[in-house]
Amino acid sequence: MQNIVTLIVNTSKQILDERIINKAFMAIEKKGGAVSNLSWLAKDEACDIFFDDIKPQEAYDIIRQKLDGIEVDIVVQENNMRKKKMLISDMDSTIIQQECIDEIADKLNLKNKVAAITERAMNGELDFSQSLRERVGLLGGLDANKLDDVYKNNIEIMPGAETLVRTMKKHGAYCLLVSGGFTFFTDKIAGRLGFDENRANILEINDGKLTGKVVEPILDKDSKLEALEEVASKLSIRKSDAIAVGDGANDLPMLKNAGVGVAYYAKESVQEQVACRINYSDLTALLYIQGYKKEEFVKG
Repeated sequence: MQNIVTLIVNTSKQILDERIINKAFMAIEKKGGAVSNLSWLAKDEACDIFFDDIKPQEAYDIIRQKLDGIEVDIVVQENNMRKKKMLISDMDSTIIQQECIDEIADKLNLKNKVAAITERAMNGELDFSQSLRERVGLLGGLDANKLDDVYKNNIEIMPGAETLVRTMKKHGAYCLLVSGGFTFFTDKIAGRLGFDENRANILEINDGKLTGKVVEPILDKDSKLEALEEVASKLSIRKSDAIAVGDGANDLPMLKNAGVGVAYYAKESVQEQVACRINYSDLTALLYIQGYKKEEFVKG
């Protein structure tokens, strides 16, 4: 089966020029592959290189080596069913630029303490559910109206997020936001960006204050995989029809089971386990991975 290398750059830092493309060509041919075509997805920003005769992982390894030191995202896959029927995405540090729980903790001057636990949990060093209970426990007594302050003043949408969601929806895809964070934020972010559905944990509130507890059961890594499987079944599609994106260890099951799983500026332990990695481009990279051209994008 024919394979594709997609090269993507952040044009504010790097131009996808002939020099880079020729290096990729030579790397494929050096390994025994045969390049058959080049297709621009966005001039100077993203292109597809079609090739045969070597496996995707072999091509990735040799191209990554050849382009070492150049800020270019490289995604290699089979040329089959590229445009997905479903997007399933993490929220914190993926669709938004922050970790909500860390920003809430800032209201109690506990951001550094909570953020250190979050970092270890996202790197897979701690059990997610246990660490979430521990972190939420530190938030007990906070006025619930402070959550509005966090959303309005601390939360920023990740570049390319709205374009990603709106473009996929225009082309008939179902968009699901799943988060180990909290429904207070996912409800707002999902509505703002156009997600069809969102799932997350619920902060327990009593008499206008956070109790320091999460409503059980906790949405964890297994819950994210279950969401992928459940919604795919509801839509009568396969898991291979979905593209998933996330950055932490609790995203790994859904990343590994979707048709394409994208580690987005992810923890090193996550990148080591996922074939598709984005470290330089914004979230519109997920559209290029699917073969969308820039003129097909629906701007946010």
